Amino acid sequence: MSSSFVSKRIFSVTILAMVAMQLSCVESVLSLNQTNEYLHHICLNRQGTYKSGGKYERDLNNLIPMISISVLGNVVVFSGDNAAYVKLQCRGDSSTSKCRTCLDTAFSEIRRRCPNNRGRIIWYDNCVLTILTFYTYAEIDYQNHFYISNAKDVSGDTKSFNEKTRALLHRLMEKASSKENVPSKKNYLYATGEESLGKMRLYGMVQCTQDLSIKNCSVCLNWILAKLPKCCNGKQGGRFLSTSCNFRYELYPFVKLTTI
Repeated sequence: MSSSFVSKRIFSVTILAMVAMQLSCVESVLSLNQTNEYLHHICLNRQGTYKSGGKYERDLNNLIPMISISVLGNVVVFSGDNAAYVKLQCRGDSSTSKCRTCLDTAFSEIRRRCPNNRGRIIWYDNCVLTILTFYTYAEIDYQNHFYISNAKDVSGDTKSFNEKTRALLHRLMEKASSKENVPSKKNYLYATGEESLGKMRLYGMVQCTQDLSIKNCSVCLNWILAKLPKCCNGKQGGRFLSTSCNFRYELYPFVKLTTI
């Protein structure tokens, strides 16, 4: 990258990639185990728009291919009156190539779904891409979130199923936000696991974006796990996603398991 390009603006890009929401909730959508399923998007109209073909669009289009998935943290590219802040988080079991593909797909699709919006968010099964006009590094996003639940209810003792689901996800939260975690570890702020349910097995996953501190990861996961009864009561599968953290559980293996 040339110094003249950098000097025009400082476009701060938070790249959070692991070999790993709408102000209102989306309910009762069937959870699917697809390779990279589109989940949801939000066009943040209050953050303004940009002119098609203008410098802002050209700079942003040039930036995305330059993002290195192997880099964690802030990369200063250019800034100014038209600053944009880009944050990418891939799921903890995603390979580098899948993360790169998810970024390219997400950016292409969010341009189609939110044309000319400066602020926009899009979720896929393998990643979440956030483009904002202000700096949110290390902050918990309580505004943009949604949930998805399986259309099918569990059979048998619903109360027991709910209790075991909550217990598994809280155990995973404690693992993901353990003080033993360090940013250099593969499973930083991320955990998966399973629980026996007699003849069936329950699989779970929790994750925070890697800009959060361990403390804020715990706060974020506690916040979304409190939504479990509303989003997923007695459902065979469900997930709650914000731009800062998420959880998911299913009665089938949907993710590569890590040691609890």
